Formats: sequence, C-alpha cells, structure tokens
Amino acid sequence: MSFTTTIIQWFRENGRALPWRETRDPYAIWLSEIILQQTRIEQGRPYWERFMQRWPTVEALAEASEDEVLRLWQGLGYYSRARNLHQAAKQIVASGGFPTTLEGLRALKGVGDYTAAAIGSFAFGLPAAVVDGNVYRVLARHYGIATPINSTEGKKLFAALAQSLLDGMLNEECGMMTTFHIPHSSLYNQALMDFGATQCTPSSPQCPSCPLAESCVAFREGRVSHLPVKQRTLKVKERHLTYIYIRYCGETALHRRPAGDIWQGLYEPLLLEVSGKRLEERDMLKYLGILSPLTTHLTPLHNNVKHVLTHRVLYADFWLWEPAERPLLPEGYFWVPESDLDRYGVPRLIEIMFDAVHQHIASDAKTQSPG
Repeated sequence: MSFTTTIIQWFRENGRALPWRETRDPYAIWLSEIILQQTRIEQGRPYWERFMQRWPTVEALAEASEDEVLRLWQGLGYYSRARNLHQAAKQIVASGGFPTTLEGLRALKGVGDYTAAAIGSFAFGLPAAVVDGNVYRVLARHYGIATPINSTEGKKLFAALAQSLLDGMLNEECGMMTTFHIPHSSLYNQALMDFGATQCTPSSPQCPSCPLAESCVAFREGRVSHLPVKQRTLKVKERHLTYIYIRYCGETALHRRPAGDIWQGLYEPLLLEVSGKRLEERDMLKYLGILSPLTTHLTPLHNNVKHVLTHRVLYADFWLWEPAERPLLPEGYFWVPESDLDRYGVPRLIEIMFDAVHQHIASDAKTQSPG
C-alpha cells in the first residue's frame, strides 16, 4: 500500500472531528487557520467559536473596530495575527469576496504559502499541498530527510515532496476517498496534518502501532528522535519591565502600545523601562514624584515575573501606587474606571498583573473589615 493510501486509510479511522471541517465556507476556514497559527487546537477552538458567534461573516468582522477584535483575541498571544485578520477582512470585503486562487489568497494580509494552500484546498478544492510542522515531521521521518526544515533548501525540498505526493494521489484511482464527499486535496492535507498531530507526534510518537512503520526510514534506522532537523537561528533577548498600577478614586491609568514593538494596539498600565536594567524602588519614587510630589510609598505585588515570547524573555515587576492626590499622567496615558477595565484588550502579562491587584485589594479589604 502506498504512503498516500495508507495516510488516507488511517485518517478514515482516526481523523479529528473539527467544526471548521464541516463547512466549505472560506470565512470559517480562513478564521480557523489564522487562529491556529502557533496555537493548539484545544486552545484555539473556543476562540474560533466566539469569533464566529460575534462576527458570523467576513463583512461583520470588517465592520468591527480593531479594539474589539484585539479584545476578543485576548489571551491567544501573537497579536499581529489579530490585526492582520482584521485588515484582511477589509481587503476581502473591498474586493467583493474571498479570492479563489492561491495568488489571490497570498495577497491577503497575514496569509503565507501554508495558509493560502490550506484555505485553497479546504474551501475551493485547489490542488495545493500544505506544509506545516506536522507535515515536515511526518515527511522527514518517513523518508529519512535530514535537511533542516527551516533552511531555504529544506523549505523547497519539503514543499516539492508534499506537492508531488498530492499530485500522485490525484492521478490515482482510490475508491475509498469518494466516501468523504470533500475535495481530494483537502482530504489528503487534513489526513497528513492529523497523522502528524496525533500519531507521528514530536515526542513519544506511536511508532509500534504506526501503519507506516515498515516503510519509515527513521524508525528502521533508529533516528525518529533526531528528525526533523531544525537550524538554531533565533537569538533570544531579555527585557526588564516595571509596571505600576495607579489607583485613585476607583480609576486607573492606561495607554495603548504603539506600533513597532510587542503587543501593538493593546493596553497596559504605567510602564517604566530602562534597557537591560531592573529598576530600584527609589528610582520609581523619584520618577513618580514628578507626577505627584506627595509620593512616598509603593506596594510591591510581584517581582521578576517571567513571561516568554518567541524572540525574547520578559521579566516584570508589578507595583501598586495609591497616591494621596490625583497625579499628572505622562503623555498618552488616560484615566479609566476600574469597572471598565474588561473593555480593553491587554496582553497576558497584564492580565496576571490585574489579578495580583485584585487579590491585594480583596486581601486588604478583608484585613480592614471589622471582626
């Protein structure tokens, strides 16, 4: 039995039931692909469901504000995906509907080769092979390919191999495929992705029960744990952030993060940052004294909270400042009633800070409560 036939047969018995696979609606499929970029299905599925409920059509999403989109995206991370999603929705509406070619799909903001192939094959039946992390892993192991998957040579090699396998399948007669009532290219892509996600997993793959074990080069040569190969190219940088939650008469201060840095378009409380340096309390008091001369005290909430992003590791200190008089605010900051905070999209790190503030307030109220 051929590689492709085996994969299809495996999928027939083990494929995952996912709501965006039950439709040919390009909007629902595109939305799922953007959400699932660098996100596990179990985490992304509730977001897809919320987006589909809130904005059931691309026209509805295009009419939303960026703030609304970022707020509903909150907690997923990689917020550029949300901004690109919103911009692409406007592109689609402006052009009169979803593009139906790979070239047209690639022209959408935030859509690369993989996403274009996925949308094209799943929604329109285009004969385009998808190559994601799961596909790289299955092909590298089965064919014993040690070329780094993130090298230029590797990307071309795996893309060509995946496409040749799909083309070969489309030229074959395979009666069992017709029982799925979906385009053959979609069927094959879904089967290969699911196989990598649940059978040929990154760690502890189910090799003994694998239907491809006999033909798998990595299994035969004992190289499963060594494939696929990935070059180390990412240099991780560290940043030290000091956040101060200003609390005065039931209000706090926020500002919106600008373009050109992490978390563009999201909101955060007062941020103090000196490159490569962790601030001392005396330094913060000196700065805050400019905003309110009566400043003498800060309450520490959490110190050195570690938050890992793709390109950097953040270390954050959280402080609470409850000034005796309303302080001046730095340029770009504005007052927000604490009861309205959930209307503003914030990064996960700031969610953690807000939780710490609420716990402190609740603990303080309990301590001061009579009896």
